[in-house]
Parts: sequence; C-alpha cells; structure tokens
Amino acid sequence: MSEARTVAMLGTGIMGAAMARNIIRAGHTVHVWNRTRAKAEPLAADGAHVADTPAGAVHDADVVVTMLHDGAAALEVMRQAAARPGTAWIQSTTSSIGDVGEMAELAREQQLLFFDSPVLGTRQPAEDGQLVVLAAGPAEGRPAVAPVFDAVGSRTVWTGEDGAAASSTRLKLVANSWVLAVTNAAGEALALAKGLGVDPQGFFDIISGGALDMGYLHAKGAAILEDRLTPPSFAVTTAAKDAELIVQAGREHGVRLDVAEAAAQRFNRATELGHGGEDMAAAYFASFDR
Repeated sequence: MSEARTVAMLGTGIMGAAMARNIIRAGHTVHVWNRTRAKAEPLAADGAHVADTPAGAVHDADVVVTMLHDGAAALEVMRQAAARPGTAWIQSTTSSIGDVGEMAELAREQQLLFFDSPVLGTRQPAEDGQLVVLAAGPAEGRPAVAPVFDAVGSRTVWTGEDGAAASSTRLKLVANSWVLAVTNAAGEALALAKGLGVDPQGFFDIISGGALDMGYLHAKGAAILEDRLTPPSFAVTTAAKDAELIVQAGREHGVRLDVAEAAAQRFNRATELGHGGEDMAAAYFASFDR
C-alpha cells in the first residue's frame, strides 16, 4: 500500500459513507462529520473517528473530501472547517460551475490544494470502490490525493490542472444529463405500457439484443416493476437538484435543454407525491395523478 493518509470525509450520505468505508479499508485513517451526526455514527464500527464539527474532522487531515448536497453546502462547511494550509481538498459534491469557482477561491484564501473531483456512479459502485473519479487539480498535489482516488474508484480521469476551471464538473454535468434523461425515458415507457395495458416484458423482448437495448434500462425497469426503490442508489431529490444544475449550466452557456428541464420537473413532481427519498427511478410515479 502507498503511504497512509489521514482523511476527513465531510458528508456521510449514500456516497460519502461508502467512500469513507473504502478509504478505511485501504488502510487510511478517516475522520467523518455529517450535519446529522446519526448518519455518521455507524461508520465508527468500520474504524472511522466521528467528529462533532467540520473543524474537528479536518484538524489533522492530509486530505479533506467534501461529499455534500450541493456547492453552497460545501462552501459553508469548508469555511467552518478552516483546514490547515497545505491540506488537499477533494471536492466531490456535484455542484454548479460557478460554485466550483467560489470553492477554488476559498481554497486559495486558505492555502489549500484544490481538486475539482466529482465521481460517476451510484450506491453499488460506491460501496464496491468502483466509482469513476473525474479530477482536475495541480500536478504537484496529485501524489497526496491519488491513494484516496484509488481507494474509492476503479479509475481516475484527469481533465486538467486547474480545479477552478471546473473541467471535471463540466464533464460530470454532461454525463448526468444523459443518465437523468435515460432514467426518465425508462420510467415513461413503463408508465405508458401500464396506461395502455401492455405487458412491459413485451417491450423488453422486442428491444432485447438490439441497438436500443441497454443494461441500465433493465436495472431501472426492474427497480420499478419489482418495487425495489429503497434504499435508493441515487435519490429522487438529489436527481432533481442535479437536473436543475444541468439546466442552469446550459442556460448560462447558451444551450436550451428541454429534456433536462422536463426531467427536473418530473423529479420534483415525484418528490411532491412522496417519493423524494426513493431511487430516482421513482420519477415513474410522476406520470400518474395522485
């Protein structure tokens, strides 16, 4: 194993908790913090040190990882944390491009090495340490963060040397635009099948093995049809937030994204119907009245 690190994980939701466990398994010392402490406490059984405050978590850290709800939350928490100069900050929260710029500026003020590092993957890849890490940051700081990336991911894709440019976040938003579109398309196809009295298996049969077939469709379709929406791989509320970030990014760069805007509306409608804490496949229910 490469040299052990002391890592602070700020945010222990679905993704953060799984990442923290894999960092511990790789032999690193991990301190965790979550706004709701009860969500962090189970990690103590895995060997994590649970802190009461962000500052307590980052006190001795070589590397800080933020995996929070959005960029605003990451900014707020890192201001509270006040990590020591020279600490590497891995920013893995899916956030807006503008927020990445603000985080990079905060890192400069606090003399931190900033890495714009969102990840691709949901609950299972996170638990298996098979995320794809998208990373941008200074070459001289990469040896400090590489062991953490190796612990949580199957591969790291470097997109640049300046985290402030948000090249990784830009790529993540593009990837998520596809994921959220496919999720909603799968749900609508199954909702239409239900409305028309069509056996959904007939739909799966006619596309099987062809260009229109895909494993993701079968996975989300099964989650819907077999009522396996909890625990979520990626929650409806989080998907709504990401869809809104994608629409915002497109608008700010002269791109109209009608499908992403509709996806955001569907996720928000599913939340209003009581499915916010379920897997994002539960956007399916947005096709029906209460």
